[in-house]
Amino acid sequence: MASPSLLGESDPPVFELCHPNGAAPVLLTCDHASRLVPAALDRLGLTEAVLAQHIGWDIGAAAVTRLLAPMLDAPAVLAGYSRLVIDCNRRPDDPSSIPSESDGIAIPGNAALDGAARRERRARLFEPYHAAIDRLLAHLAIGGRAPAVISMHSFTPQMKGFARPWHIGVLWDGEGRIAKPLLAALRAELDPALVGDNLPYSAREPVGFTQRHHAYERGLPHVAIELRQDLIAHEEGAAEWAQRLARLLKPILATPGLYVAIERPASHT
Repeated sequence: MASPSLLGESDPPVFELCHPNGAAPVLLTCDHASRLVPAALDRLGLTEAVLAQHIGWDIGAAAVTRLLAPMLDAPAVLAGYSRLVIDCNRRPDDPSSIPSESDGIAIPGNAALDGAARRERRARLFEPYHAAIDRLLAHLAIGGRAPAVISMHSFTPQMKGFARPWHIGVLWDGEGRIAKPLLAALRAELDPALVGDNLPYSAREPVGFTQRHHAYERGLPHVAIELRQDLIAHEEGAAEWAQRLARLLKPILATPGLYVAIERPASHT
């Protein structure tokens, strides 16, 4: 049943702005930054220990994003609630938008939701987050430039019984103005086998909503970055990867002619 008040006065904000006055024409997003659940949903029937697992959020992604934003002098938008409440990186009509189970774990609070409850989660959590992204992109586009969008994510080292050896994945589609030089730079300093090109997920399978809706469909330069969670779950690892990404991204983001919108490719390649 729909809650009469999904968010109460004691619940935290729907999204977090980090380094909001950054001057670079670059926006960082972090769709799965939080494992929090509105109090009215009673943790979706889960324990805090379960919510702290990879199904509840992208472990370490928020920490890296908060460090990387000032390093790039770029604003960042971080979602304020768990992906299990509503996934801000899925179309609302996608069955995985409000999952009834995740990685074999049942989500009691999402079972048999009616349409009103689903619409409320979309209206109160999903739409304000994406509206904040739109506002920042509009601000960064002042002067006719096409801002870059960098989506920050993390992935579990093992999923459904399969080990995932990559330390980082670079996800992209359509054009690789940021992705291709970033892949080359990462492979120059890391074992190339540890750098995934559209691994462990592929941006060419249009599941991820944020990059596709805000960047790909508008012809903006973009990339999604996936970091392995065990490498960034602690402060030292998050700082190490934020510093590495800042160092490698800065020359790419300074490339002449980068901030121009291009026509979206007619098909995935």
